[in-house]
Amino acid sequence: MTDRLTALRDRLPAAGLDLVAIPPGDDFLYLIGYSPHPDERPCYLFIGRDGGVLLVPELNAAEAAPRVPFEALPYADATGPAEALREARRRLGTLRTIAVGDTMRADALLLLQATWPEARFVPASTVLAPLRMVKSPEEIAALRRAAAAADAAVEAVFAAARPGLREVDLARVAGEALRAHGATEVPFAIVAGGPHSAFPHHHSTIRPLGRGEPLLVDLGGRVEGYMGDITRMAFLGAPTPRYRVIHTIVEEAVQAGLAAVRPGVPAREVDRAARGVITRAGYGAHFTHRTGHGIGLSGHEPPSITETADLPLQVGMAFSVEPGVYLVGEFGVRLEEIVVVTEQGGERLSALPREVRVLEG
Repeated sequence: MTDRLTALRDRLPAAGLDLVAIPPGDDFLYLIGYSPHPDERPCYLFIGRDGGVLLVPELNAAEAAPRVPFEALPYADATGPAEALREARRRLGTLRTIAVGDTMRADALLLLQATWPEARFVPASTVLAPLRMVKSPEEIAALRRAAAAADAAVEAVFAAARPGLREVDLARVAGEALRAHGATEVPFAIVAGGPHSAFPHHHSTIRPLGRGEPLLVDLGGRVEGYMGDITRMAFLGAPTPRYRVIHTIVEEAVQAGLAAVRPGVPAREVDRAARGVITRAGYGAHFTHRTGHGIGLSGHEPPSITETADLPLQVGMAFSVEPGVYLVGEFGVRLEEIVVVTEQGGERLSALPREVRVLEG
């Protein structure tokens, strides 16, 4: 963690930043190896060019003290953070530019703006994203373990799926399987049957699965702090010819996207490769999102794999390749891989095949 804090501090002068203010969450965890419980109480990790301060609610202070290498400024619920913020200003001084964590609550940001009215506020991702985007070997090993847990959960869902079972029942199966394979948290488990598979961010419902329809499963758990993410398709009964056509198109798009991954290539080339397959097949209007997102401590983080992203890929970057075709009112197909950029190209982390899984039920 010391290396990460040093790397962040080294970036502050060139970025014109006097201070970084990080709320509880993944940035905090990345820098310290620990994050306080996030709630409505303001909490800030202040990192300057020469030192730092932790402003923390009193109820979290004892737990945070041995984990955070800076002096703590605790405050009580009864009095609130006003005096602690005044003390933080006395210690940190007048500031010109403050970078705030991208997930900071609006009320916490407003308090900082009132404390340093002379300062300009910018997103902390300007200095943190370049650090977090390139994973260490230890981080990649954790992502592999998260991918293995996600693979096992998909298998568990497919083994349990049958006509009449509700989406929420299978989402529960996914969560149990992820935890059984090492996940400490299950941020999402999308189970979408039939026409619901045409909604990319569907919330699983009490709708029962029906025979003769597709099943989309998109899930991921947090293992050792790092996220898994995978999407696979199944079909209850014999897949229809129309479904097979769409599935084949999406599979070819995944292959094209994966083949485009290599160091130095602009991220947009991965998106364009996958999107081009779907567009040439006549379904471009039905591919309604980017091809991929970065992954690590957060389920979605930089880099963003869009058709306009000019960021060159670097060895150690990890992101999804997940094209889809969504025919609203009918069905959708999405297939997703997590890849790590290596010197040789893209290494996918899942061991599961992508062909449609036929479930007889």
